[in-house]
Amino acid sequence: MKGMSQFAVLCGQCSCGCPELFVDHDAPAEKQIVITDDFGQRVQMSADQFAVLVEEARSGRLDRAVADLTAS
Repeated sequence: MKGMSQFAVLCGQCSCGCPELFVDHDAPAEKQIVITDDFGQRVQMSADQFAVLVEEARSGRLDRAVADLTAS
């Protein structure tokens, strides 16, 4: 992908087309962070929005949300 740098593979344990995280250097600032899934979908956000997501993960809030979803 032109202008895109892979930042992380969010699984990497298989060959199923794991979700990936990219930085799109050619995109406008509000769309530079790109998350792709194994179904060909993509989410684009700003670095500031991504920083909020990272902080939510660090605080444990996302862990609690996932635990609630998988408890049933």
